[in-house]
Amino acid sequence: MSSFNVEAPSKLSQFPPEGEWTTGFHDCCHDRNHCLKTCFCPMITMGEIAEIIDGGTTSKQKACCLYSFLPVGWKAMYAAGYRRRLREMFKLPEDPHSDCLVHEFCCVCALTQEFRELKNRGADPSLGWQGNLEKWNREGLKEPPIQTRMARC
Repeated sequence: MSSFNVEAPSKLSQFPPEGEWTTGFHDCCHDRNHCLKTCFCPMITMGEIAEIIDGGTTSKQKACCLYSFLPVGWKAMYAAGYRRRLREMFKLPEDPHSDCLVHEFCCVCALTQEFRELKNRGADPSLGWQGNLEKWNREGLKEPPIQTRMARC
């Protein structure tokens, strides 16, 4: 697998600015197919998000299984941890409510917003980490648009 050269210029300037969400919390129906998938199988979307945010160190299958078997209240805390990390990555506001609260009362809205945010910022969670690395290399990006704490090389 190839590594990214941090010194070379990148296409990161084409991505949305840090500090603001690219879509609203209640915009889940903008992509109806993804909204339906998340409504019926939120664990799949959760797994895809976790793999990207963890830089490939957690597989979507592992995160999906863990999310599936957690009790209801714990699911919200688990997913809220990833939402917090996503917000930290892009300096996003905790909006419209706390991370745990949005996952507790509307996990579909929260997960679809997080999925769209990653996608709008250059990572397609449905491709997985490895698929995104290959996509970014094909596009000529010298560094990934998603800066994770632990990226698998």
